[in-house]
Amino acid sequence: MIDIRKAIERNIRQITGAGVINFDEPPGDPGLFGPESVAWKVHADFVPMIVGGVSALMTQMLHPLAIAGVWDHSNFRADVMGRLARTAQFVAGTTYAARPTAEALVGRVRQRHMSVAGKDASGREYRADDPALLTWIHVAEVSGFLAAYRTFVDPSMSEAEQDRYLREMTVIAEMLGARDVPVTSSAVDHYLCGMLPQLRFDQRTRDVLEVISTAPVQSPVLGVFRRFVMSAGTQLMPLPVRDLIPPSERHRLVGAVRLTTWATPVGRWALRNGAASRARRRAAAK
Repeated sequence: MIDIRKAIERNIRQITGAGVINFDEPPGDPGLFGPESVAWKVHADFVPMIVGGVSALMTQMLHPLAIAGVWDHSNFRADVMGRLARTAQFVAGTTYAARPTAEALVGRVRQRHMSVAGKDASGREYRADDPALLTWIHVAEVSGFLAAYRTFVDPSMSEAEQDRYLREMTVIAEMLGARDVPVTSSAVDHYLCGMLPQLRFDQRTRDVLEVISTAPVQSPVLGVFRRFVMSAGTQLMPLPVRDLIPPSERHRLVGAVRLTTWATPVGRWALRNGAASRARRRAAAK
């Protein structure tokens, strides 16, 4: 059993790039949110976070300006796992690392955004530091994380707790430059419905989904896990947004894999010294 645990942990660390961020110092630093926050609870488990992140990515890619930035400025075709790892590191670091580390991570992303600009497939100009586009990216992300947490960890999570999580995560969104961020579940639903006329599924979206769902992985375990994540992520997309993906494409992504909750305790069992547990020890230290 120890060998199985180590194998799963090794694959988790490979996906997330664990070991890059220091979650252990300085003693007593609670980070941006602290141990009593809902964000620390929602982001604690690897499987829901990966599923929620992939669901968010599929939602984000339906915005023509968001996908243009990925298309023009990302090496996603050659480094799918690297992109996933960098996103996972940013979320883990801004959630659990000490405040100076979290602020430095946000600063690096803001600096990177300043150089990301161009035109989408229709010729419309975009900038990665556009506040409205940053709000779209943020809302897609927190919606994905919340949906995965409620599915895999706590289906009875109250609306008040959901709203508290959304208010907490607005801190990161506004640090990155987002504005007019919805901070309640009902406001998020209203925002997503209002965004529908701006969204579309086109050839670029199809190509990105093809890459992230079929790119070679380094082990059979990761291949099986990737199929589960793509299926679960598709099923957890916000309904009015998910319906923009053609039924044939949704069927391909979901396949025969259905939502299941067994993966979360397996991931928790395997990764015994993850970011959340290390951050708790740091925050409690004198």
